[in-house]
Amino acid sequence: MNYRKLGNTGISVSEVSFGTWAIGGSWGRTNDQESLKALDYAIGQGVNFFDTADVYGDGHSEELLAKATKGKEDQVYIATKFCRAGDIHSKETYSYETVRSYCEASLKRLGREAIDLYQIHCPPIEILQNGQVFEVLDKLQQEGKIRHYGVSVETVEEGLLCLQNPNVKALQVIFNMFRQKPIEKLFPEAKKNGVGILVRLPLASGLLTGKFTKGHTFEAEDHHNFNENGAAFNVGETFAGLGFAKGVELSEQLAWIAEGRHSMTTAALRWILDQDEISCVIPGFKNERQITENLRAIEEKSFSPEELQRIVQFYEEKVKGAIRGPY
Repeated sequence: MNYRKLGNTGISVSEVSFGTWAIGGSWGRTNDQESLKALDYAIGQGVNFFDTADVYGDGHSEELLAKATKGKEDQVYIATKFCRAGDIHSKETYSYETVRSYCEASLKRLGREAIDLYQIHCPPIEILQNGQVFEVLDKLQQEGKIRHYGVSVETVEEGLLCLQNPNVKALQVIFNMFRQKPIEKLFPEAKKNGVGILVRLPLASGLLTGKFTKGHTFEAEDHHNFNENGAAFNVGETFAGLGFAKGVELSEQLAWIAEGRHSMTTAALRWILDQDEISCVIPGFKNERQITENLRAIEEKSFSPEELQRIVQFYEEKVKGAIRGPY
């Protein structure tokens, strides 16, 4: 395993880490025994960082992480998120009393005394502009309930706004071959400010694995089905905002990235890891097989200058104009 600095927090995280949305809920059926087996395997392979949220299965993924990391709390870092259990547009959701209650509930489920990285979970930009939530997080940090804090954002504009606060130590962003916008301004600014970058949806909800065909169907409770057009939350959180049919079409055109490499999955993750501003990628998983596949990216062959230019050109000409929603 390779490790990278999480900004200037003093924490070093496994460059391939994992998100736990899929094992918590909203990705179809889950199996807790399979999830725990996969978590144990990942930790055994040197993965020391996991991302979760209080709304993933109504706290279920936090409870699974508590079981998987019991006795290893000093070796495995956990980032969790808050605000989406309430009305994200209400100032009350970001008050000291409310955020403290979210934090204490997460701590109880995680079985920990402090949260390593506490993140605001994709709040509206007006909340970030108001800034009072950062004062609340400063207070929780002073009380020892959280060690560091950051923000999970939907857009580059939101990310740049967060960088104006010197105590924001990490940004979680959507970034993949279909979502290249952060490269231009956000990543250089984050690096200059000593802020870590966590990459979520690195495989564009599975599109960049190459496993989907246009005739594929999803379970009713899977967000691939119910949020394709942004009915439940930001449209960019599902299929990179492209829609399923368009996403499959574009992924088929990108199939060449697997040539001379293990798979599209490992190639897509390698491309992200070769951006030196990245602290880690956090793909999702449901089982040990998916953990194994994602970890292969660590040893994957990097892209040549010619291949990199081809990927940029593909994004500019075929992808950029098809993305829906703000990003």
